[in-house]
Amino acid sequence: MTTLSRPVLVIMGASGTGKSTVGAMLAGRLGWPFQEGDDLHPAENVAKMAAGHALNDDDRAPWLALVAAWIDARRTAGEPGIVTCSALKRRYRDVLRRENVVFVHITGERDVVLERMMRRQGHFMPPALLDSQFAALEAPTPDEAALTVDLRLAPEDQVAFIAATLRLQPSA
Repeated sequence: MTTLSRPVLVIMGASGTGKSTVGAMLAGRLGWPFQEGDDLHPAENVAKMAAGHALNDDDRAPWLALVAAWIDARRTAGEPGIVTCSALKRRYRDVLRRENVVFVHITGERDVVLERMMRRQGHFMPPALLDSQFAALEAPTPDEAALTVDLRLAPEDQVAFIAATLRLQPSA
């Protein structure tokens, strides 16, 4: 893959795959702006998920619009950036797709993800919703600008793999 000029990476995948950890570590390594996508969810979405209910497409629309606005702000400023967003379905990624946006899909087996979710604390997404995430997931296809990363790798190894594969350079 060629070196990208000021890309915006969307760290995607089911809940519990480590998007936030990997995204924050990669942003720190590169000195790039980072946005935790969960922080852009409307309060109603957070409450719905915390109550054990999966979001539907109508629930996700305003959230995806905010993620897209963050991407557009980076591009307008001529800055690279990293944002986390489950982006489970292709139509969700289509809302976010722009020139120089790359989807980094962290993926792994359901049982491994469930084990990780059971260990984390303080997150609004309950493990009971994991099956709905896997049911909704449409992995990126070859015609999408995407990189697949195995969550079994340690987070620092995931970061190194992403940076090396995409030939990412720290901000000057």
